[in-house]
Amino acid sequence: MSAKAPGRQSLGRAFGWLWAAYGTSAMGTRLAFGAFPFIAVHLLHAGASAVAGLAAAGAAVGAVVAVPLGPWVEFRRKRPVMIGMDLLRCAALLSIPAAHALGWLGFGQLLAVSVAVAAADITFGAASGAYLKSIVPPEGLLAANARFESTMWTTTVLGPPLGGAAVGLLGPVATVAADAVSYLLSALGIRAIGGREARPPRGGSARLRAGELLQGWRFVLADPELRPLFLNTVLVNALIMATEPVLTVLLLGPLGFAPWQYGLTFAVPCLGGLVGSRLSGPLVARFGRRRVLLVSGTLRACWLPGLVLVGPGGPGMLLVMAVEFGMILCIGVFNPVYSTHRLERVAPDRAARVLTAWSVSAKAATAVLTALWGALAGVTGPRAALGLAGLCLLATPLLLPRRGRAAEPVPAASAVSGASGASGASGASGV
Repeated sequence: MSAKAPGRQSLGRAFGWLWAAYGTSAMGTRLAFGAFPFIAVHLLHAGASAVAGLAAAGAAVGAVVAVPLGPWVEFRRKRPVMIGMDLLRCAALLSIPAAHALGWLGFGQLLAVSVAVAAADITFGAASGAYLKSIVPPEGLLAANARFESTMWTTTVLGPPLGGAAVGLLGPVATVAADAVSYLLSALGIRAIGGREARPPRGGSARLRAGELLQGWRFVLADPELRPLFLNTVLVNALIMATEPVLTVLLLGPLGFAPWQYGLTFAVPCLGGLVGSRLSGPLVARFGRRRVLLVSGTLRACWLPGLVLVGPGGPGMLLVMAVEFGMILCIGVFNPVYSTHRLERVAPDRAARVLTAWSVSAKAATAVLTALWGALAGVTGPRAALGLAGLCLLATPLLLPRRGRAAEPVPAASAVSGASGASGASGASGV
């Protein structure tokens, strides 16, 4: 099979609308980056612990709420689910400017909206991943995932600076409204795909059984290739995200970075993700998926210890930029490859449950490690906490799948056979 560069491969009209919808909502989310903490601090006069609790509790409770939604999504048409989740996020976010205009805005509403948006994010991601698998041929999945990754990093570079300017001119509530509108536009884009989507078949009872809530985890943990990849990605992402507040405290506190330095320090390295996502397809075509998965997965874990050496002023700023650029470059290569491998390892009738379990685990682990590392930094200091996170990351490549066939796609017949297994464990092993 010849490999085309991700940017040149045509993936069809349905994917084009799905990609446009994703880019629109991603840009809205980046525009509103930091809006909730800003509202909590400047409009509701909340303290640091309350702001940290808002971020952690919103993600954690949202993940718990999303647990039963994976099996629910699995046996429903995916486009209506995606549209519904977009409209839910739009309505939840619009409640904030409405409450602010009426003088009713409170901290509890911010928390409720955070939970609703987090749960809808997970549900939308599960539905969109399963839908992507149905509209893009197997040979196009890497190109599709690379485009999503490239879009994510592009909006990460552009969104926060534009959002910061909008906050300065119009206030944080306006950026929340812009985020809400982006979800409405995303829903319209998905609606524009058109066509008729077949309802997934479901055997047995039409009601959701309690045992189905854990099926996603059973599938993943029973698969000898997905299990190490699951543990690796959840742990790596949680450790990286847990260090962000610690690094923020170090840069803005003891090292005295100006706000413009802080923003530039984190915006510029995101270009590495854009470059990495563009390289993922050509690298796989030249070296093979297994090697790219192992090398990029290993390299992305090697950069964080360098942040321990950061100092004040320009040299410190350049060091953070170099470390973050290298790490994000490797992440940009790794993510499309691992996302493609994950989709190919999962049969269509379980994709939503697997993706939900994956996202719920990632959000829960991030919330726990963020709280833990914040407490650790309070005891040991930011540098020691960053160093310990870096040492933990250095061990994570041991969890990457290393079997020779780990990067090869599973034939459709094998996936169908596995999906018809009598139990979750036997089915997963057949994927």
